[in-house]
Amino acid sequence: MKKFGLLFVAVMLALLGLAQPPVKCLIRTSMGDITIELYPDRAPLTVANFLKYVETHLYDGTHFFRTVRMDNQPDNAVKIEVIQGGDVPQGRELPAVIHESTLKTGILHKDGTVSMARKELGTATCNFFICIHDQPQLDYGGRRNPDGQGFAAFGKVIAGMETVRRIHQLPADGQILFQPVMIISVTRIP
Repeated sequence: MKKFGLLFVAVMLALLGLAQPPVKCLIRTSMGDITIELYPDRAPLTVANFLKYVETHLYDGTHFFRTVRMDNQPDNAVKIEVIQGGDVPQGRELPAVIHESTLKTGILHKDGTVSMARKELGTATCNFFICIHDQPQLDYGGRRNPDGQGFAAFGKVIAGMETVRRIHQLPADGQILFQPVMIISVTRIP
């Protein structure tokens, strides 16, 4: 009976258009492919923003340009591990997206989580990052940002974490990669 109840709820949500299946995208890089899964039912604004960049090919030809490791954050009391990319040329960015905190979405910054980079709340545009290991200080209430609002997680890597980890270990000047890794294309896949 319990299974029937859960199935009924899932069917009703689908019929009402409230439950959306994950969306998959392939990030082709000069170091290998990364497949990500996005959650439009949990982070609809952030996913829609990311997909606008994908559909208009604005990520094509950008780079993973930043690696944040335990050894290159001397001025940060709260240390994290991520790679960051999606550096769309200035003037080509789409409008900033409203912040969807992990408190709202329930998508936590675990190993492989994809999230939006930002400065102040509501300033996220194109730059995104991928977590290496669990990063709870990036969640709502975390201490990485003084405002405590965390970052807007919206998906996760489902294949290609070995590529993410290789990028993470590349030589850098501080946190900026000596040789940025080209994002050849980002495409939606079935």
